[in-house]
Amino acid sequence: MKKKLIIMTLLITLLFGCTAKTKDTVDDNYRVFYQIFVGSFSDSDNDGIGDLRGIINRFDYLNDGNANSKKSLGVQGIWLSPIFLSNSYHKYDAIDYYQIDPQFGTMDDLKELIDLCHQRNVKIILDLVVNHTSSEHDWFRNFVAAQQSNNTLNIYYDFYTYVTKDTKVNGRVYNAIPATDHYYECNFSNVMPELNFDNVLVKDEILKIAKYYLDLGVDGFRFDAAKYIYFRDNPSSVEFWNWFMGELKAIKPDIYVVGEVWSNDIETLQYVTELNCFNFQTSQTEGAIAVAAKGGNCNVFTTYVDSYLDKIKNVNPDAMYIPFISNHDMDRSAGYLMMANKFSYMAANLYLLCSGSPFIYYGEEIGMKGTRGTANTDANRRLAMLWGDKDTIKDPIGTTYDSQKQTNGTVASHLKDKNSLFHHYRKLIDLRNKYPQIARGDYESINFIGTFVGGFTITYQGETTYLIHNTGQQEKILDLSLYPSLEISEICDYIGQSDAKLEGDNLTIGPQTSVILK
Repeated sequence: MKKKLIIMTLLITLLFGCTAKTKDTVDDNYRVFYQIFVGSFSDSDNDGIGDLRGIINRFDYLNDGNANSKKSLGVQGIWLSPIFLSNSYHKYDAIDYYQIDPQFGTMDDLKELIDLCHQRNVKIILDLVVNHTSSEHDWFRNFVAAQQSNNTLNIYYDFYTYVTKDTKVNGRVYNAIPATDHYYECNFSNVMPELNFDNVLVKDEILKIAKYYLDLGVDGFRFDAAKYIYFRDNPSSVEFWNWFMGELKAIKPDIYVVGEVWSNDIETLQYVTELNCFNFQTSQTEGAIAVAAKGGNCNVFTTYVDSYLDKIKNVNPDAMYIPFISNHDMDRSAGYLMMANKFSYMAANLYLLCSGSPFIYYGEEIGMKGTRGTANTDANRRLAMLWGDKDTIKDPIGTTYDSQKQTNGTVASHLKDKNSLFHHYRKLIDLRNKYPQIARGDYESINFIGTFVGGFTITYQGETTYLIHNTGQQEKILDLSLYPSLEISEICDYIGQSDAKLEGDNLTIGPQTSVILK
């Protein structure tokens, strides 16, 4: 019997030569995440505001537990925007970290969502804002009272950063504490006072909050405004994150965390010692992904990614590339990656078929639009998910975006169209699962001389895979004899607007198409 099994295995290998590397049996963090702006995703109680129950109800759309259903995106992680008690629609100013905002549901709803995630091998991370709180937080109320009574023995007296008129630091924003000569720091808003992380009690409280949710079953956190723990003082902020991550890893060694350090690579690399960080250089309108996807020189993108991976690995061997196109603070990508030209499809190839752990912004997979325009409001970037059914979700407060501009369809219409952007995203995630080396391997860029075609050599568990992108509008034929170091023998898969074929030394890749080879 054992002999027959060995023979069958050899026959399968011969028939299907281009086999995928076996997925690691141990769980890991090389996952595709889906960012959910909770208040705009799905409404379960007909109040027009998205909630945790809405996410639970829509979970089959995200991951239905059936890899062959073709109705689910198949994401392996979700990031929830802040869900704690707050008076703002965005919740980035917590009043109480231990209370779920009633608009979003209850703690029991969160527990149920966590359980559902884990049943389907999906990780869930919470947006944890620790740089500041709401001015209505009890900590701040006690801080103001202690300041006004000049009670320096009160534990809240220096819970927040404060200065006198003579000790203000240029470039920082302050607001007067009534009935005192002091000013509290508030660089984001006067209703978002900055915590004082020189105070050990503050650090202890933040650690307690994180531990509470980790004990609840949350898999990790997205840390907002990570470089602003100490405003414009990177060494002090980095020192905090190194301490904090050490404490969190002691609680949960496999914790998934990602930090928002919205800056250039030089600054971001300071934080990578302990904290994976979003890559902002490849995101947004002029980012390397969009430029390449719109027919630019893909070698610029691949060379950058190769260089960036080398840099972060030199700082931290366990660091991951965290690519994305847009998020809740940016104009939506469908506005500049025109659907008619299929640029959104190519951009998806570039950031989902890549190293690390990419993030999809909700609605990106159906080409949702949203921009500040002249209104200067981020609400226009956080519009209601377009389900195309009876969901009662509404746009957030402050929205001015004209709904007539939403011309790329809904979830319902995308599900029906086998060539839709949704199904393209779904297929890309399937490919990442089929070839785990794409997320986990060691990358080296391939520069195809005299062409805008770009690619990578990926080495994983002793084997080599090749990933090549033709981001242009024309078919390209590559003479592989010019690249003797590339030992390419067959095509494994391709995805895009065309196809690919290998005839001798000639590799033909159709326009806006990516190909996986060995």
